Parts: sequence; C-alpha cells; structure tokens
Amino acid sequence: MTLILTSDHLQQIQSHAQQTYPHECCGLILGHLEGDRKQVLEIHATQNAWSGDNFDTKRRYTIDPYDMMLVQKSSRDRNLNIIGIYHSHPDCEAVPSECDRLAAWPQYSYLIVSVHQGVAQDCLCWTLDDEDQFQREPFTISHST
Repeated sequence: MTLILTSDHLQQIQSHAQQTYPHECCGLILGHLEGDRKQVLEIHATQNAWSGDNFDTKRRYTIDPYDMMLVQKSSRDRNLNIIGIYHSHPDCEAVPSECDRLAAWPQYSYLIVSVHQGVAQDCLCWTLDDEDQFQREPFTISHST
C-alpha cells in the first residue's frame, strides 16, 4: 500500500510537531482505502494523553480512547475512515520505538516526524507486517489543490 497525502497535510503534521516540541505530538489520519492506495483527506490533531510510568510526553504518546471514538464516529458519518496515526519524535529519528510497535494496529499507517531543535526534519511512514514488525510504507506527497 502507498499513503497519498497533500503538501498541506504534511505541513499540518509538521506544524503540530513543531508546536508541541519538545513533547511528542499525535493525531489521526483520515481518508479512504482505494485499491493499493490509502488516500488522505483530513488530518485531525489530538492531544497527547500519555500519563504512564516514568516516561512523559517527551518520549511517549497516546490518543485518548474517547477522542479516538469521537473522531471515528464523526469520520464515519462523513464516509471517512481512520487510516493512520501520526506522531513526532523530538530530537530523535523518525523510526518506530518498541513502545510504538507494541501499541500499533496492523491496518494503520504510522507517519513519524523527527523534530530536531524545534524544526521538523525527516518524515517516514511505517506499517505492521503479518509478524507484527514495522516495515517502511511508501508515501507520496501531491500538490495541494
């Protein structure tokens, strides 16, 4: 599969990542499955609701299940689906962590933006394979209309 998003979508994600730096940002990617493509139609920024153990929101993220349910319902009402999740890695590479892998769902694309010193850098997309391991997923950026 290939994730297709516009330059505006990517800008929204990068802006969110820069605004929340040095903390991880997170959000939902809405769109449609079209054959071997995942067509992005909307980006929905969410709050990082992480409150676990000895880590803070500089190193982990989670989306509140209630927020996820609300977005799922409103997107379904508009004939959209949640097709992915994005988050940032402050001062770190755009490579999934073990925590990312353990929380991931196989049907989603995971777009990770590395943010170094407050500036969005690399952006990579990942998906889980049949053995629950992350594999790079291609993505294409089209010009905004």
